[in-house]
Amino acid sequence: MDFDFVEWDSEDDPRGNTQHIADNGLSIDEVEDVIYDPRSRPVQSRSSRRPALIGQTSRGKTIIVIYECHKDAGILVVRPVSAYEIEE
Repeated sequence: MDFDFVEWDSEDDPRGNTQHIADNGLSIDEVEDVIYDPRSRPVQSRSSRRPALIGQTSRGKTIIVIYECHKDAGILVVRPVSAYEIEE
């Protein structure tokens, strides 16, 4: 899927998506590796039923990125909700 923009909360927001993925041992760059990689596989989160992508980070980790998306002034915005490393 081709996204135009990734929406991140402030790193200072303890309830934001940036802090949530950091708590799971991942960086923004690793999540964006998967979001922008056309080889990432679209799936659906089993727990939330949100759309998700499974792919490889530049560091070789396999992760799942659960996200929401919306259009804003014609731009497709993806907002990561959660991301964590998985074994595949």
